[in-house]
Amino acid sequence: MLDAIRNAFSLPDLRRKIVFTLLILIVYRAAAHVPIPGVDSTALQRFLDSGSQGSTVIQFLNLLSGDALARIPSQIASFVSRQEWLDLILFSIITMLIIAVITFVQEGQRRIPVQYSKRVRGTKVYGGQSSHIPLRVNNAGMIPLIFAQSIMIFPSAVAISFQYSDNTLVATLAGDVVRWFTPNSGSYPYWVLYFLMVVGFTYFYTDVIFKQQNISENLQRQGGFVTGLRPGKTTENYLNSVVHRITLVGTLMLGSVAILPWLVNFLPGLSQSGTQTQSLIITSTGVLIVVGVVLDTVRQLEAQLLMRQYEGFLQ
Repeated sequence: MLDAIRNAFSLPDLRRKIVFTLLILIVYRAAAHVPIPGVDSTALQRFLDSGSQGSTVIQFLNLLSGDALARIPSQIASFVSRQEWLDLILFSIITMLIIAVITFVQEGQRRIPVQYSKRVRGTKVYGGQSSHIPLRVNNAGMIPLIFAQSIMIFPSAVAISFQYSDNTLVATLAGDVVRWFTPNSGSYPYWVLYFLMVVGFTYFYTDVIFKQQNISENLQRQGGFVTGLRPGKTTENYLNSVVHRITLVGTLMLGSVAILPWLVNFLPGLSQSGTQTQSLIITSTGVLIVVGVVLDTVRQLEAQLLMRQYEGFLQ
């Protein structure tokens, strides 16, 4: 690992890319603390805090940015100041488990063996090689969470406008909708529906992306076939069944990540911390974003190093 890092910085073009990226991150984090003229920072903080507790557009933007991940240091400092050592240990274990599970599922894949038949063109022989088709367990990434979250915030965002209506029936119905679609520990319909929508969108998005690739047709055109299966419709049905089976693991992972702020309330002792508990645990979506970006960055660095005949990060 250290040799790979040393080799990465020994290449001028790769070193410039890494340093430039780090400088951009430093500028971004420094500029985030620069006050904007004419903006009341106290009122803005109250607005963001109220938005993170309710089903509002601010919560959706917070999901896209993964801002909750940046709160981990302050939340840990708060636990230390309150001397809640048991909660801190449990939170640390949960966070590490989240990162491990997300990384394991994100990198998980099912390799389908493929054999290419030999073709003779003139005096040259092509093909006759074996390869594999990597089918990813989580082929949808963050997209299902974003789709589900954008739909889940819509009912309460509309109903909150009618919550103080002069019509008693309308005001009562709007209040019930806001209460049902607000992500708190007592909103069982919200979390159940959120989980089902994440599962549904994961299967839908994976199915759409996989069918667009036309893998079975491309294999048949290139003279390849899955070992033990006839090219064409048989191969297509087999690949679809494999994708549907392995996607189940990805859907359960994404669904669990989505409703983790609700599940943590069932752990003994943690629910007593209230909002502080959910502020730290909700970073699971932020961790999903960060893990995906880090893995993609490692792959790109790996490709750059291997292209120059250096040993990469991944063994």
